[in-house]
Formats: sequence, C-alpha cells, structure tokens
Amino acid sequence: MTAPSEELLAWLDYRSKAIAIGQLALRHAMSWEQVPSMQIRFDDRLVIEGLATGFTNGAIEAAVIHARALLEFLGLKAVKGSATEITEREARKHHDDLGVEQFVSAIKLTREAALSAYPGPSAEAESALAAVFYAANKGLAHTTGSFDRNSSEARLLEIAFRGVPVLLFNGFYRPLGLVQPVHELTFRRRIA
Repeated sequence: MTAPSEELLAWLDYRSKAIAIGQLALRHAMSWEQVPSMQIRFDDRLVIEGLATGFTNGAIEAAVIHARALLEFLGLKAVKGSATEITEREARKHHDDLGVEQFVSAIKLTREAALSAYPGPSAEAESALAAVFYAANKGLAHTTGSFDRNSSEARLLEIAFRGVPVLLFNGFYRPLGLVQPVHELTFRRRIA
C-alpha cells in the first residue's frame, strides 16, 4: 500500500467541492417554476447576464462527471443500468487509473456496501448511482437538455450527489484515518 499523495488528496477535495456546487445548483433548479434571470459580478462589475441555467446546467454537469470519477476511484462502474464492482483495474485499458485499493488494504467499494450506506430503499440508491453513470456516459457525451425539476433523473442525481461524499468517507478517508475536507456550501439568502 502507498500513502495518498497531496496531489491525489487535492483532486479528491476538488471533485467533492464540484459535487457540492452541483448539488446546490440542482436543488435550485428543481425548485423553480420558471428559470430566473442571473447576473454575475466580479468585484461589483457586471460581467454576465442571462438565465440562471447559465450557471446551474454547467455546475450540475460538472458534478455528474466528478461523481462518476469518484465512484470509479472507489471501485464502482455501471453495466446495463446497474452499479457493479470494477473487478480488475490492471486489466482495464488505462493502467494509470488510480483506485482506492491502492491505498486502503486492497478494499474496493462493493455494490452492497454502496447501497447499504443509503438510508432509503436500496433500489433507489442503485438507481441514483446508475443515473450518475448514465448521465455521464450517455447524457453528457451526447446532446443534453436542461434538467426538468420534476424528473426522476434530477431527483436521483440529487440523491447521488449527497451519497458520493459519504461513500468516499467510508471507503477512503475513514480507513486511512484521514479527516475528510468539509464541502458543505454556505450561501446567503437572496433579499427580495
């Protein structure tokens, strides 16, 4: 076993923060009856105006990609819409892929462990994990549309965005005795 490098820890932190931002964006997008307008300012200088989807779509899509990368790091992949374990990373096309088993006593996340970490029905947890892989592999690799706030896909992605950091803690940080960086986002309420 090797100790995780500072570079790897920084990447895991970066990916986790991207998921937290995507989760926040998704929660906002799911709450709208109509897409609101948006203004982005740098040092009080207005630089971008448009619809809020100019922020939320990109943040959600980035979160999907980062969630997929973390799930694969932990040892999961999707096969025919179902989460399953990566059996042998060495046999994969890319020999330089990092996996949790290189750092944590050769333990990869199992499908059962991933599903049991979710406090709700395991079928819902599996659908949420599969939604991440589907959205990353099919939805983002091809033409995408806006996330419908009432769609089951949006709800499943929100579940996955909450769950991936828990899985990362259980499968990487805790076994190594590391403190997981906090990714809870704070924001101020908009004053009407």
